[in-house]
Amino acid sequence: MSFDLDAYFERIRLAERPACDLDGLATLQRAHRLAIPFENLDIRLGRGIAIDSESVFAKLVTRRRGGYCFEQNRLFCDALTALGFTVRPLLARVWFGATVTPGRTHMVLLVTIDGQHWLADAGFGGSYSPIMPLIEGAEATAPDGALFRLIHDARGWVLSRDGNPATTDGRESGEGWVEQFSFTLDEVPQIDLVMSNHWTATAPNTRFTDLVVVSIVLPHGFAALTDRDYRRHSAGEDTSGVIDDPRVYRLRLSMLFGIDLSDEEVARLGLF
Repeated sequence: MSFDLDAYFERIRLAERPACDLDGLATLQRAHRLAIPFENLDIRLGRGIAIDSESVFAKLVTRRRGGYCFEQNRLFCDALTALGFTVRPLLARVWFGATVTPGRTHMVLLVTIDGQHWLADAGFGGSYSPIMPLIEGAEATAPDGALFRLIHDARGWVLSRDGNPATTDGRESGEGWVEQFSFTLDEVPQIDLVMSNHWTATAPNTRFTDLVVVSIVLPHGFAALTDRDYRRHSAGEDTSGVIDDPRVYRLRLSMLFGIDLSDEEVARLGLF
């Protein structure tokens, strides 16, 4: 499809077209994460998750909804391609909160600039990591103060995080280095993305079919809704609680996450 960059820039509240360089990549990813929430609401609403370019653009840009990694990084990949970046998708295993070896249920992006590979990710709902060079031991600090590190072991590349658990979606249990996900540089055809997305959106007793998950990056923090549990860290202050009223839930979705659902849609989530 012909990608509408102007509409995308308006969606992520970016006033100027970024350059096709490292600073432009970092600016674009940050703006995307601040504007478009991570969410799996359509799974609980029975609508399924389509990850072709047209469907993703219509949902995340035109209808101003959010999405999870296969949607977020499809949109981000298309935007980068339209801007002239060299980019391709990769599949990752999420170790964040895992108790057994996970499947490849996370999509990330490999961006190549002047011969150097960079990890970009506009769709990890558990926290926010800045773009990072694929170099053994590379480290980067996120705006919320969390430190990220890349190493290479038998699993491939592994991204770990050391930071305040309050700037995650709640799956971390304490401070210290926590593995986020691992990935290889194997070529990933579209059919593999379709298969991984289908399993992630439909497999019983998994995070995205058992829970209603919403999160968004804040300028120096993070906010998340997991079913009725609300968590927010901003400006050094933490807020948490349980939402008992569907009207409050709907208002929270709209005012903090920018997601507008009807009363009937909130009822269909089955949380109250």
